[in-house]
Amino acid sequence: MSVTATPTFSVLIAGGTVVDGTGGPAYRADVGVRGAAIAAIGDLGAATAATTVDAAGLTVTPGFIDVHVHSELALLAGDDRLAGARQGITTNLLAPDGFGWAPLDHPAGQELFDYTATLYGGPQIEARWPTIDSYLDRFTGATPLNVFPQVPHCAVRLRAMGWEARHATAGELAAMEDGVRAWLDAGAGALCLGLDYQPSANAAFEELVRLCRVTAERGGIYAAHQRYAHLGRPVAWRETIELAKASGCPVHVSHERVDADSGAALEQVEREGVDLTFESYLYPAGMTHLEMALPIDLHPGGWPAMVERLRRDGVRRRAVAWLDAYLGRADQIVGYTRSGRRVGQRMDALAAAAGKPIGEFAFDFIMEEEGGATLVYPWQTPVEEHDRVIAATATHPRMMVASDGVYDVPHPHPRSFGCFARVLGEFVRDRGLLSLPEAVHKMAGLPAERFRVPDRGVIRVGAAADLAVFDAGEAAARSTWDDPRQEAAGMRWVLVNGRPVIAGGEPTGALPGRVLARA
Repeated sequence: MSVTATPTFSVLIAGGTVVDGTGGPAYRADVGVRGAAIAAIGDLGAATAATTVDAAGLTVTPGFIDVHVHSELALLAGDDRLAGARQGITTNLLAPDGFGWAPLDHPAGQELFDYTATLYGGPQIEARWPTIDSYLDRFTGATPLNVFPQVPHCAVRLRAMGWEARHATAGELAAMEDGVRAWLDAGAGALCLGLDYQPSANAAFEELVRLCRVTAERGGIYAAHQRYAHLGRPVAWRETIELAKASGCPVHVSHERVDADSGAALEQVEREGVDLTFESYLYPAGMTHLEMALPIDLHPGGWPAMVERLRRDGVRRRAVAWLDAYLGRADQIVGYTRSGRRVGQRMDALAAAAGKPIGEFAFDFIMEEEGGATLVYPWQTPVEEHDRVIAATATHPRMMVASDGVYDVPHPHPRSFGCFARVLGEFVRDRGLLSLPEAVHKMAGLPAERFRVPDRGVIRVGAAADLAVFDAGEAAARSTWDDPRQEAAGMRWVLVNGRPVIAGGEPTGALPGRVLARA
């Protein structure tokens, strides 16, 4: 007579409704976790486990993957390290907009870090990571979530040719190709750029083609904040499409939306079979530094060079005109300043209190803060169009969700604490724009597939036990424009590599995150 041993799991999630990340229909099943992996799915009623999660009435999904988020430093320390986990996120991609500080030593690494600090809360740290490993090793055993590297083009270009606002020489291009290969060999899944930020903004189309070919050879993709300041959105979209054709590299567009400017490009993508995806945070506002409103030729060299350039005779008048046009309604909200002043206030009210036109006030604001101000930027398109544009974006088959979150600043964009939860609440439950399986696919399965994040984004036997358990009737964003630091609602359990970082709605203090490598 044979005896079958009763299965034993480290975690048993019992009685939940599984939405597996593939886009397929939900089903009732138990999920058994052993160590860091999913060991069984089905009727596991006879099983024992060290920890049993009663998921009756709850939804079980793969952990979500945020492919564009400025969270590197927040994950390592600080009050905001669980803002993503509270929404069911278990993996964040590194190097959004091509930001990243390795392999750079002093002074270049510190210069680049200081340039990007306005999107990280202005922390005072020594940016000394002369090798890729010295940077990635910081995350091992030190973060609640997994991180997945991308190639930080800013660092690659800075290492090859400094802040020079020109096209690269043949030797510099070869050095950048080597830099991209080194990151890809370290497991990076994408070449990531921010083509409105320094020094990446100075890259010629040929540079992008060369680096994309290297990326494609190793199975990566190109992911970019497009060249809006130089080209405008419609032309920037066309440049990305032409880059995909010229290089043979799959392309991904950061923080975009479906509207009149992008519509023709997306129709071309469908018509010509271009291998392109994009992401959106699905809020009618962005967030970046105030200096983005200045003419692009004033940017090269980082903040000290920009501030010095702004002091030259004749520059103020042109800069003020640009600021006045760019800020439009002047309804931007100050999220961070180097001095700590004016945070949470609107630019129109600040300008009025100062007795200055908005362009004049904004110029003086930049000079006073020496390039250290970050704003929430409401779209300057007609407000009555916003719901229509966001609905068209949310339902587009090439779109995945990404927060573009900014953390450790006193007044962040509400997307930082609410993006993924808002999809579950508003777009699935309240408005019915997406089914729950569709939404989970856009937040888990599609990002994992596109960026080749290994064994994530789906619930299947053998996959990593990155899992979220939540009440689909309660899941919602609570962050608002006026009070953006409110944690999301509805998340009960979040497992990262099989270990709970949220248990019964409360943080556990566990730091099971790993540095993942491209599949």
